Amino acid sequence: MTFGAGELVLSVPTGEEAVNKSLAAERTDWWNTATDFGSSLSDTPYIVAFTAIAAIAFRLAFRRWRESVFLIAAVWSQSLVFLATTVVIERNRPDVEHLDPAPPTSSFPSGHTSAAVAFYCGMALVLSTRVRHPVLRAALWVVAVAAALTVAASRLYRGMHFVTDVMWGLLLGTVCVLVAARAILYRPATSRETAPGRETASVT
Repeated sequence: MTFGAGELVLSVPTGEEAVNKSLAAERTDWWNTATDFGSSLSDTPYIVAFTAIAAIAFRLAFRRWRESVFLIAAVWSQSLVFLATTVVIERNRPDVEHLDPAPPTSSFPSGHTSAAVAFYCGMALVLSTRVRHPVLRAALWVVAVAAALTVAASRLYRGMHFVTDVMWGLLLGTVCVLVAARAILYRPATSRETAPGRETASVT
């Protein structure tokens, strides 16, 4: 599906570059700094490190591998789809000044955006299953969604992607989280996982 979407945006005039040019014309030092931070929330070294730390923490806290494997699967599945797509879909980046070094990958889809959704929303999904208070659960999701949208907006502002790139990145990350959750996080528990002494208490 991602390959098909990439072929479509290459073959159909979208007029998206006007958005990039408009954003580039309105840049300010403050927003340049803010979006530099926003984009860095999903830089590859950070996502790899955060995922590894979270996977270890989940294993120690929950005394099973399910949550750790889910998060790793969500993050790395979007990465594999993203990398495979960029080999085939060679979309040039917007013709504006790039505020970040342009990696050798295609503009479509936004790997930063899909990784942000996979990691931050994956974290929110795991943690919200352990939190009973609805306000705390809502806060987890507000932070996760805000982080993903911040990355998407930052990549767009900094001239690294078109609107459709970040939109598809949001969709790709969401699908990877949902598929990994259905296949791993929500599969029936084994007798080993539900044995006495292996359950962990929810946070109220």
